[in-house]
Amino acid sequence: MTVDNLSTGFIENIPNGCEYIIGDLHDEAIIRQLSGRCFDVIYHIAGQSGGITSFDDPLYDMNANITSTLLLLDYARASGCNRFIYASSMSVYGDGNICPVAEDAILMPKSFYAVGKLASEHYMRLFSTLGIKATALRLNNIYGPGQNMANTKQGMASIYMEQALRDKHIHSLGSKERFRDFVYIDDAVTSFIVAGEGQEEDAYNIYNVATGIKTTVESLVEKIRNALPFDVSVEYRGETPGDQFGIYCDYSRIAHALGWEPKIDLTTGINKMIKWAIARNECDNDIARKLD
Repeated sequence: MTVDNLSTGFIENIPNGCEYIIGDLHDEAIIRQLSGRCFDVIYHIAGQSGGITSFDDPLYDMNANITSTLLLLDYARASGCNRFIYASSMSVYGDGNICPVAEDAILMPKSFYAVGKLASEHYMRLFSTLGIKATALRLNNIYGPGQNMANTKQGMASIYMEQALRDKHIHSLGSKERFRDFVYIDDAVTSFIVAGEGQEEDAYNIYNVATGIKTTVESLVEKIRNALPFDVSVEYRGETPGDQFGIYCDYSRIAHALGWEPKIDLTTGINKMIKWAIARNECDNDIARKLD
């Protein structure tokens, strides 16, 4: 069973045979459509996922990221589901911590989106005292095949890749010295699987999903440029609201507790994503042949 409002996704991505409801999880009428069914695990990955977008409509962001979490937690408690896994974010840390950042670092969100993620974590902590085993996965920058390339306000790797493929030009809003921690989608999915199967004693757990590797914006851009068989120009100009200057995280806690660790390095991941993007668009057979 899945619930999706398709605001950034596509109905064709829902697997055949999967029962689905189209709607917002912050809408109580949608929650009622679950009809009291008890699930083994609830995975909440449906929140609004862009820091920039949260400044465009803070009220929608609050509903998508906080109200949805509260309603789902309450549904879990009422229906007897005692396992809740949440897609949180490294954005809760803000700037100022020594990298690699561990889960016990200072939390200083810089966007409405990050505030919503942190508030949801606190709701989970409280519900964990009511019989729900809750786990927050603080995802770093996730990228890879399947990402919505049309969304120009979320996903640094996908934004730059789409620009490169479409315009043969990348415009980065901010300093090329900014840095992030990039996690390939397959590794991110595995983190949710092991979190759902985890046997930790604590009722409430927080884990970074990261590689522990610092990658500057300039390095990311160069990996994209090097993976393409044509020249791509670059400019670094402007800025985005609430943007973190730099962060990469320590994943030793999830490694020790659940045995998770990243498998796909950034160069390999970028190459896989570019081949997927080219094949998806069927836009230039000559480019596809050169990538093989």
